[in-house]
Amino acid sequence: MRYVSTRGRAAPLHFQDVVLAGLAEDGGLFVPERIPDVRADLDSWRGLRFADLAARVMAHFVDDIPVDVLRTLLQRSYAGFDAAEITPIHKLGEQTVLELFHGPTLAFKDIALQFLGNVFSYILERRGGSLNILGSTSGDTGSAAIAGVRGKDAISIFVMYPHGRTSRLQELQMTSVIDANVHCLAIQGSFDDCQAIMKEAFNDLPFKARHRLGAVNSVNWARLLAQIVYYIYATLALDDGGRRRVSFSVPTGNFGDIFAGYLALQMGLPIDRLICATNENDILSVFFNTGVYRRGDVHQTISPSMDIQVASNFERYLYLRMDRDSAQLRTFMESFTVNGEATLTGTMPIDRHIVATAVSTEQTMTTIKDVYRRHGYVVDPHTAVGIAAAARFAVDGPMVCLATAHPAKFPESVDAAIGKPVARHASLDALKGAATRRTVLPASAAAVKAYVAAHAR
Repeated sequence: MRYVSTRGRAAPLHFQDVVLAGLAEDGGLFVPERIPDVRADLDSWRGLRFADLAARVMAHFVDDIPVDVLRTLLQRSYAGFDAAEITPIHKLGEQTVLELFHGPTLAFKDIALQFLGNVFSYILERRGGSLNILGSTSGDTGSAAIAGVRGKDAISIFVMYPHGRTSRLQELQMTSVIDANVHCLAIQGSFDDCQAIMKEAFNDLPFKARHRLGAVNSVNWARLLAQIVYYIYATLALDDGGRRRVSFSVPTGNFGDIFAGYLALQMGLPIDRLICATNENDILSVFFNTGVYRRGDVHQTISPSMDIQVASNFERYLYLRMDRDSAQLRTFMESFTVNGEATLTGTMPIDRHIVATAVSTEQTMTTIKDVYRRHGYVVDPHTAVGIAAAARFAVDGPMVCLATAHPAKFPESVDAAIGKPVARHASLDALKGAATRRTVLPASAAAVKAYVAAHAR
């Protein structure tokens, strides 16, 4: 299996090279040259433990790491999770919640980033050299990435986040890690500014090569590969032996998580609908209802990990929707870059498998309260967005809402919605009063590149 760039102007690479490269040299994102059809494997995968299932799934995409090594890396990645199932399934009336927050930083990003950290180490042990990871986060990616590589030999990590626009606990989970190889950069701007700085740094090919830059954001294909697994895990648990199609409601910001579900569907999983659930930052909701991809102002909400206007993984989706026509994709993305708007031409609906809706802050708070009142179950604001969105669409089979973060990461909003202090977790309580370290920088690629150059391994 090789990987090609969405922009069509970079040489195909194998998995290990794609992991180290992050972005393609032409500025595109890597996608597999083909999507494997796994329908013949599904029955043999039923009932497998999560890490074993992950190894079987990944073997279809990875041919330069032996499957037994993959299995060992995956078992190591999930050994510290506090649920034996890794991604437990919880029934809430007519909806089902897939809990993705049982890793070390209590967010779904741990599932991919614990694996990615171990893959980085595996590759560097065999190839030698060092790696300097540059990433951006709207909240949870940063702490999960740091947890995946803190203290690892030959790796340093530089995480940018929008200064004052993450939750207090999200910031503490990053800045309280004071290992020498960890650098937290508070950028005086929005998450989209952080994303733009990261792309500029990676597109500066001499700078990228000189400092051996690597990526942990969902632009890194390994992130998506790991996320495909829990869609397959949940589908096989709920599809009644293939007799029912399963739908998923996905709180969506950067389009990586829902795109992993789209890939699972393309692989032959019996998935019916994917609900793209956004907050007031509704660029994706507008697109899937109109075909127009239009940049707007970033709105700060109580679901900060979704406060995004430019979804970097959306390019991968467009590439597949355009039948891998890189020239058409480049035209679309250039129009968006120049005009702040681009339109997907053709007949509606945009995609028969993806529907989308936006959920307001008021509706999010009401959902948190209602779920607790009806089921005694506490959800965070991002999960609440997904639950509220799911209620707006009728499906024939099971509806699975992805629970992307532990509610204790957002105690102010959750406690206010429910009316009493219920959002707690011992690991987060332990952060109170912890020593922290961060560096505040302007929203400038030059400033960030200068900092990386001064502190890189």
